[in-house]
Amino acid sequence: MPDRLLLITADDFGIGPETSRGILDLAELGIVRSTVLLVTSPYARDGIRQWRRRGCPVELGWHPCLTLDSPICSPDLVPSLVDRRGRFHTLGRFLLRLVQGRIRESEIESELSAQYIRFLDLAEQLPRNVNCHHHLQVFGPVRRALMRILDGQTPVPFVRRVVESRATLNGVPGGRLKRFVLSRFGRSRTFPFPGNDELIGVTDPPCVHDPRFFMNWIEASTCRTVELTCHPGHFDRTLVGRDGSLTDGQIQRRVVEYERLSDPGLERAIRDAGFQPIDAAGIAIGAASAGIPLSSVA
Repeated sequence: MPDRLLLITADDFGIGPETSRGILDLAELGIVRSTVLLVTSPYARDGIRQWRRRGCPVELGWHPCLTLDSPICSPDLVPSLVDRRGRFHTLGRFLLRLVQGRIRESEIESELSAQYIRFLDLAEQLPRNVNCHHHLQVFGPVRRALMRILDGQTPVPFVRRVVESRATLNGVPGGRLKRFVLSRFGRSRTFPFPGNDELIGVTDPPCVHDPRFFMNWIEASTCRTVELTCHPGHFDRTLVGRDGSLTDGQIQRRVVEYERLSDPGLERAIRDAGFQPIDAAGIAIGAASAGIPLSSVA
C-alpha cells in the first residue's frame, strides 16, 4: 500500500436534499470518496434515491445520531434521549445530561440499533464507514453501545478515531479547545475496528472562509492514515431551524466548504503531501491484509 492514505468523508448525507446533491457532485468530481448517511433525517430516503439515481458514485456509510431531529424508536421507549416534544436534545443539552448520569446507555443502544436497521433497510448493504454525528463516539456510553452493535459485522467497518496530532493542533487555527478536548477523549477509547491515525478538519465555522482551509490541514498533518472530515453541500433551506439559522454561519459553512473542496489546488496539496486518496473499505481491507491488530489505536 502507499506510504500515506487520505480518506475524505463528507458527513451528514441525507440531512437535506441540497446537501446530499452537493456531496454527490463532489463525489462525481473524484474529491469525496466516502459519505455517511444520517438515517434520522426526514430527508434520508431522498438522499438514497439521489445516490441510486446517480449510480452510487460514492461509498455509503452510517452516521449514528442522538442530537438532531427525532429518534427512530418511539420516544416513550427512549425517554432519556428526548425532550418533551419527543425530539432529540441539542448537543449541549445531551452532554449536560450525560455528565449528570441522566442518559441511559440501554436507551442509546436501543436507538442506535434501530438506526442501524434503518440504514440496512435504506441502503440495502452494510455500512463500511461509521462515525457519529457530533463525534459522540468519544463518550463511553455511546462508544460501548456502538461497538456492541457493530460487533460481528463482516466485512468489518472503518470506525473514525477522533484524534489529532500535535502538528495540526499547533499548526492549524480554529476551535483548538474543542479539538484538544475531543482528542483527549478520543485517545482514551479503544476501537476494535480499522480506523485512522488522525482526524483533520474539525474547526469553527468562520475558519472555512480561509481559501487554503483544507490545504492547511493537509500540509500540516504528518500521520500515515488520515481522515479529513468535511460538511459540504449546496445552499439547503431544509436545514433552517434544524441545523442552524440564516445568520449563524452554520448553513453557509456547507456552501463554502463545497467551494474549498472544489479548488484544484486541493488535489495538488494532497499529491504534494504524498497522500493516496482512498475510501474507508480500502483502509479496512489494507489493515486486514497487512495483519494490523484491529484493537490498535493510533
